[in-house]
Amino acid sequence: MYKEYGQIMIALFCLLVLSNCKRENSKVVNSKYEVNTTPKETVFEKGSFGYDKAFLRKYYKNTIVLEGDNKNSMLVISPELQGRVMTSTLNGDEGMSFGWLNYDLIDSKDVMEHINPTGGEERFWLGPEGGQYSIFFAPKSSFEFKNWYVPSVLDTETFDIIEQNSRSVLFHKEMDLMNYSGTKFNIDVRRKIILLNQAEINENLQLDTEDYSVVAYETSNTVMNIGAIDWKKETGLLSIWLLSMISPTDQTTVVIPVKKGSEEELGILVNDNYFGKIVSDRLKKTERTVFFKADGKSRGKIGVSPARSTGFMGSYDALNKVLTILEISEPNVEDSYVNSAWELQDDPYSGDVLNSYNDGALEDGDQMGPFYELESSSPALALGSGESYTHTQRIYHFKGKKEILNRITKKVFNVSIDEIEDAL
Repeated sequence: MYKEYGQIMIALFCLLVLSNCKRENSKVVNSKYEVNTTPKETVFEKGSFGYDKAFLRKYYKNTIVLEGDNKNSMLVISPELQGRVMTSTLNGDEGMSFGWLNYDLIDSKDVMEHINPTGGEERFWLGPEGGQYSIFFAPKSSFEFKNWYVPSVLDTETFDIIEQNSRSVLFHKEMDLMNYSGTKFNIDVRRKIILLNQAEINENLQLDTEDYSVVAYETSNTVMNIGAIDWKKETGLLSIWLLSMISPTDQTTVVIPVKKGSEEELGILVNDNYFGKIVSDRLKKTERTVFFKADGKSRGKIGVSPARSTGFMGSYDALNKVLTILEISEPNVEDSYVNSAWELQDDPYSGDVLNSYNDGALEDGDQMGPFYELESSSPALALGSGESYTHTQRIYHFKGKKEILNRITKKVFNVSIDEIEDAL
């Protein structure tokens, strides 16, 4: 009897061990992509930061995670994708993941011909995209999509890690590019990403409260002319171009404060004709503010000139109560900005400093996203041999009580949360 009892207990113990092993080799579920997790790791739902972190670690072995002191604010960064900030969160692994990721493309491991739109919350590019000084079109080619190619150094090549600690990472890359007019550029790029703490956030935005949750980061992007020839307007200039792809909701509105003044004095309030005029129920303009619907359901793009820009733009997601702010230095109206229109241009230095793009279906019904973008550009870089320029951008995501977020929007955008919600 005792012998039979012992055998039963041994069998039960073995079943228990096997059961635990199965649980420890768990997977992230709720998606067609099954992402293996480490033993005893929590199972995260798609849309959470924990899910995206595990997904990216599966496909990019050098993935970097920066964490704030409270472990709530975190970034995922990919050296393989040009030092790209892939996504962020303000509430730890279970919190909302802000960056848009192209799961299908990443999972396929395919390399596309023209562009590999893997997504990411902030990527480093160079402009201009179109025109006689474009670096996306080969010399003498027509400005059609079949001839448009993102340079591989901005699309598929890895950036080298120079320095790294718990709160920052510095990347480096050398590039050789040629523009549509045949001008060659020898470039050294250094990109530093810093996860900001609350004291730095309050100092940057001159806030008088800490009663909020936040994740914020700064990227400093330095371009140096390491060739023997000076970069000149008459042969084409480059600009630093940062693009942030963010997941939309039906209740997301982009907000851009603009300087008040007549068109004769400051030019048009907003350029809304990149892909055809935007209908009135998706774009609202006042003397001091531009509101743009960012739901990922209608393709369109807007831009603000250096004469109109305050250096700020952002969005408010009324569904999740998330306030996003993009900050750069206030532009100098004397500076020139590259024009990215897909045509031979009368004025190739009449471009915008801030842009927002809303994704939507193309004429054939295909759609990459949905996502929306917040973008900033440096001035056109007339750099002599050995000279450099740094373009710095900060991204902030806030959650908190409405009265707290209201104080922030009034200070930064000069409008209230209610005004944003009621605009469109």
